[in-house]
This record gives sequence, C-alpha cells and structure tokens, in this order.
Amino acid sequence: RLMGILNRLGSLLESYIHDGHGRLNAGAEGPDPELEAAYDELNEYLGKGGAAFAGNRGKAAEQPPDFPEEFRADFAELGVPFGSGEKTCKEAYKKLLKIHHPDRHAGHEGNMKKATDKTARVNAAYERIERHRREGRR
Repeated sequence: RLMGILNRLGSLLESYIHDGHGRLNAGAEGPDPELEAAYDELNEYLGKGGAAFAGNRGKAAEQPPDFPEEFRADFAELGVPFGSGEKTCKEAYKKLLKIHHPDRHAGHEGNMKKATDKTARVNAAYERIERHRREGRR
C-alpha cells in the first residue's frame, strides 16, 4: 500500500512541477486538491506518531505531544511504537481488550487470571498515555 501511495504522490508532484512538455510550470494556481488528498492519505498511512508531511500547505503538520521516556513501557504494553498517535493507540487498546478480556477465558482459571492481569496493565497504560495527551494540549 505504501508503494502505491508513494507512486501516486510522485506522479502528482511530477505533473505539478512540469507542464507536460518537460518544462517547469511558471506558477501554480492555489493548492492542488489531488496533491492535498495524496498528502492526507500518506499522513494517515504513516500515523500521527510517525513523520508527517506538510506538503504544499505552507504550515507544519500538527505534532503529537512529546512523551517523556517513562512512557516507553506504556506504548510497549499496547504494542505500538513509542510516541504513536491517538488513533493507533486506541485501535491497539481495543484489539488487546478483545483478545485478553477475562470473560473470553472464563473456562480456565489460570488463563482467566492472566487475562485479568493483562487487561489491567493495558487499561493502565492506555489511561496514562491519554491523560498525558489531554494535559499536554493546554
């Protein structure tokens, strides 16, 4: 999927820069909606926690809150890269809760205890990350 996005972005940039005869365009008439859509798609694919492209928007992409090193274990508990965006964390959180919910392991007491412990760790990690996001956006 990434290669498709990059190929599309490359084609759009080439058409944006050249006029079809191999010459540079003298000037663009405002932002190109196709190019903007390509940048949006690329940013969505990379996630807010990764490198974001501002494209030709003339402004930097919104940066996620900086996380102190002490949050590294919380991101690891969710199974996402350190500093991942809100959407990525929420998706991982929901997925882990579905897998490790104690009710899914009710037939086996040992597995139920492990699932309860894992669910508690996932809940705590997600809550710490989200609390930091809320407080970091003053």
